[in-house]
Amino acid sequence: MIKRWSTRSKRWSGLLGPKRRSKVIEKESLEKRAERERETERDMGLESVGDLALHVILTKLGPKETATAACVNKKLRSLASEDSLWFKFCSQDLHLNHPLDPLGNSTPSFKVSYQLWREAFSMYPWLLVMRVNRCWGRLKNWLDINFPEAKATLCKGVSEADIQESERILKVKLPLPTRILYRFCDGQESVKQSLVSSHGSSLGLIGGYSFYQHFVNVYLLPLTEVILETKAIVRRPGFSRRSKYIVVAASSTYVEKFFFLNCTTGQLYVGTANLPTCGEMIPCVPNALISSVHDFNGDQQQDAMLLWLEEHVRRLENGVIKLREEGGFKSINLFPEDSPLCSTAITNGVKVRASAVFVPESADLQNENETYTFSYSIRMSLLPEGCVIHGICFSSCQLHQRHWIIRANDSVVSHVNGEAVIGQFPLLLPGGKEFVYESCTPLPTSLGSIEGSYTFVPGRLKNPKGAPFEVEVARVPLQLPDYIF
Repeated sequence: MIKRWSTRSKRWSGLLGPKRRSKVIEKESLEKRAERERETERDMGLESVGDLALHVILTKLGPKETATAACVNKKLRSLASEDSLWFKFCSQDLHLNHPLDPLGNSTPSFKVSYQLWREAFSMYPWLLVMRVNRCWGRLKNWLDINFPEAKATLCKGVSEADIQESERILKVKLPLPTRILYRFCDGQESVKQSLVSSHGSSLGLIGGYSFYQHFVNVYLLPLTEVILETKAIVRRPGFSRRSKYIVVAASSTYVEKFFFLNCTTGQLYVGTANLPTCGEMIPCVPNALISSVHDFNGDQQQDAMLLWLEEHVRRLENGVIKLREEGGFKSINLFPEDSPLCSTAITNGVKVRASAVFVPESADLQNENETYTFSYSIRMSLLPEGCVIHGICFSSCQLHQRHWIIRANDSVVSHVNGEAVIGQFPLLLPGGKEFVYESCTPLPTSLGSIEGSYTFVPGRLKNPKGAPFEVEVARVPLQLPDYIF
């Protein structure tokens, strides 16, 4: 009997034809799959778990585990396809509030967006991709709020093919973090003439400082300029042994200031005064922090370029450095605005804030008498209640003299006494705008300090209302920093 039914089954199966036969097999396969999923749900106890609870579990699992869970059964597959879930993943991993691909184009859903991002950066460690994206996102957010003129100069990211072609021309292999940095943003484009002062562009993302006729404003180079600047500089003396160095940032002003990335070690360097003659440079980031710059495995990759930008963003976000507007042009000013790098002292209602920056492009470390140059910024103002001396209030006061004590390590190397500051005798009024000026001093060591006082008169110099009084300038550290900008 069994044999007869078996023969009959084969005969009916043959009568169905290949298409009908495949449909029957497919139907049987789907039914078996559905039955297996129902059994899985029963075994796992999922039939008693509500959709909301499962949704919460999937959000805790993360995108990779959610995609795996979607293969378990129909119920999880349906929940794992909800776009609200992928909105959360896109938001936390990529900081996306709209479904966009890596080029900024709209996509049908957040799930599609996430998939396209993973495919576009599949050759890189995903944690590193997220970290670089977060760095650029924070910087762009700060620029949006504070400096949209500079944000407008950012270039779109380059393709993997563009990076490979640049590496071929430069004969280097870029560190992984730097490659991804350029995938997200290809530096800054040339700015419009209307936004350029007589000293150069003020829109550099890294910013700068000025003292006397020394103006610096550093911007990030796009890959096309990286190639051009690197080719031009490697012809200089002292660069024959530095074939793996490329220029990644420079000052847009007539003052030369170049930043070089060592593509082998991942360290970032800045040129000194001896750069044109012997290629002298100083590292910009602590060496101990740089790791695994060419390792595609693991999640500890960080080169100096990424660390440098992250530290710069942190200082901007925390208000350590701020924008300054001068002559109708805004720029990121590198003089610290917050303690402990910025000192503050108030004497008789006169407030003096002081801070300093290291000026690497003026340093000379080749000779026996090394020279480290520091520029310091002084901001003085009169509090709203005016100048108060022995309980008597004056509506103004004017600077007459300055007195400085400059130390290298703990030894006094210079006493400075003189009239005025940069040839001016600032008059301070209650609640008025800060009077700001910058100057500089060389040191024979990388560690020192500057402090002093100003002599003011209540009223005006031509019509003093009382005896002169001293205003304190609290000590400002002068030191070679861990991060050089």
